[in-house]
Amino acid sequence: MSTRDFLVELGTEELPPKALKTLGEAFLAGIEKGLKTAGLSYSASRYYAAPRRLAVLIEQLEEQQADRTQNIDGPPVQAAFDKDGNPTQAALGFAKKCGVELSQIDQSGPKLKFSQSIPGQAAAGLLPSIVETSLNELPIPKRMRWGARKTEFVRPSQWLVMLFGDEVIDCEILAQKAGRVSRGHRFHANHEVRISAPASYAEDLRGAYVIADFTERRAQIAARIDQLAAEQQGTAIVPPALLDEVSALVEWPVPLVCSFEERFLEVPQEALIITMQDNQKYFCLLDANGKLLPRFITVANVESKDPAQIISGNEKVVRPRLTDAEFFFKQDKKQKLESFNQRLANVVFQAQLGSLFDKAQRVSALAGFIAERTAGNATNAARAGLLCKCDLASEMVGEFPEMQGIAGYYYAKHDGEDEDVALALNEQYMPRGAGAELPSTLTGSAVALADKLDTLVGIFGIGMLPTGSKDPYALRRAALGVLRILIEKQLDLDLADAVAFAIKQFGDKVKAAGLASQVLDFIFDRLRARYEDEGVEVAVYQAVRAVSPTSPLDFDQRVQAVQGFRALPQAAALAAANKRVSNLLSKAEGQVAASVEAHYFDNPSEFALNAAIQQAEQAVQPLAAARQYNLALSQLANLREPVDAFFEAVLVNAEDPAVRANRYALLAKLRGLFLGVADISVLG
Repeated sequence: MSTRDFLVELGTEELPPKALKTLGEAFLAGIEKGLKTAGLSYSASRYYAAPRRLAVLIEQLEEQQADRTQNIDGPPVQAAFDKDGNPTQAALGFAKKCGVELSQIDQSGPKLKFSQSIPGQAAAGLLPSIVETSLNELPIPKRMRWGARKTEFVRPSQWLVMLFGDEVIDCEILAQKAGRVSRGHRFHANHEVRISAPASYAEDLRGAYVIADFTERRAQIAARIDQLAAEQQGTAIVPPALLDEVSALVEWPVPLVCSFEERFLEVPQEALIITMQDNQKYFCLLDANGKLLPRFITVANVESKDPAQIISGNEKVVRPRLTDAEFFFKQDKKQKLESFNQRLANVVFQAQLGSLFDKAQRVSALAGFIAERTAGNATNAARAGLLCKCDLASEMVGEFPEMQGIAGYYYAKHDGEDEDVALALNEQYMPRGAGAELPSTLTGSAVALADKLDTLVGIFGIGMLPTGSKDPYALRRAALGVLRILIEKQLDLDLADAVAFAIKQFGDKVKAAGLASQVLDFIFDRLRARYEDEGVEVAVYQAVRAVSPTSPLDFDQRVQAVQGFRALPQAAALAAANKRVSNLLSKAEGQVAASVEAHYFDNPSEFALNAAIQQAEQAVQPLAAARQYNLALSQLANLREPVDAFFEAVLVNAEDPAVRANRYALLAKLRGLFLGVADISVLG
């Protein structure tokens, strides 16, 4: 079947830069979906996206749909005709539905059947509808109208190119009649550009100072930025999202190096970087030591004969921004960081839980409590906790919210606070997201844990539990942060003790009844998803959860040991035996005796199991106490043979009550050995 290339380009006013790449990809996906539904095959496809255009090129697209046969099943033959052979309403209705006489319906099978041959349609007639559907389905949160038209799109449309081979497809979409004329760069080539063929689209526009390919433009910008940064003996900060946005702002990118006064380097470099990146879309430069250089790279959309004018213009624009940051920094330093707590006393954290200063006081006490139990400096942790929210009342954070914690670090350093106290003011917010950086210091870890636990306890304590779709206080993220810090930094903290301490600090502001178990369950429930992501089976998590360890580090050590135990050849049999023992003990009448009396034994396998349990107790209990759970479970794996022999030879529910009770006591000792690590009956 013959094929031709197909090109569609929609020209618009400047498209939203943060959405451009997504719009281009979605436009392509919608057209591919439409072609697949229509049964039109092609060899390759790609999208183009620039500030004023979205385009899709389909290579070697079939000119015609293939002919196809449609089979329609009708009612059963016995329901289609009565006993005299006359057609029923079911048969007549089916024939009418198919648009034919009943005589044209196939009656040879168990059901009536109608087959018809449907000739394939020409692709040229199907493409306008496919394009229009794709445009209508683009992920555009808010569409706009323009002029007196009722058509809607993300931005006003300006022109439309639709070529199928050498031919223009005759159609109108978004109030634009299709043609073969595009437009060049708004300044360098502000005129019509004739697209000679779909395959020449990119080169035709390149001649008019438009690089239509988003990926090519992005790569070109990135390479030139790296080159310019190296010439300045630095490296550029190139966040992928910023690179995407800048690539969506220009049709003909020309990166240029600009500079600013060195005096601004006295301001925290994070503030300078934030304002240059977020407000001006500049790429900042760092030296070999990671310090900000007094230079930045802007990406112009024109190739100027006098680039110095563009450089000067950008330098003039950025100066007031940097001056503002400098002013806020100097103003904040006129008073001690701690004094900002006076302002926070009037800032509500949560209406029922008090002010941000109240929270800082709670965090201070809890951080000291945690530091004492994690080999940290309790005095420094308490001090950092008291200062942890101060910078929220500063001018710097008021102007640059992203500076919270970072500003506190600089102000604490200026006030002469200990280095780990200063660091903790930023580290309290760590980890800031999934897989993000953890606190580097014990003091920072203590404050981060205290801040998160205080929020969890407080919000749960007033009944504001997160729902499936709403979690305004980011409690899930807080719980995951607590777990990551304790497990990954190997900090052995009993969360039950820490949560109990946090609850006491709230006094009557929270409902304490059942609160501790509610918060602990919420935190440890988060571990399940973490282990699933790591390839740990749910049963392993449940086996450990069943014995309720309250230290996440201890919990993780048990999980790793049980995961290793599962690979042992004895594991399955011992898990099944533990499950059997658990079921038996659950049906025991009265309390199971704590000791085993050997004189009630009447079978060699009882003596053998009892001896094996006693030997295991001596070996395993010290290992479990030292949290050497892998070794403990390896030792317990040796119990498989005496356990199997016992169940083969012995009837646990003996008629003699004393013998039966003694056997229950023996099995309880066996189960207790395993419960020192995990409930492996869950694995069975």
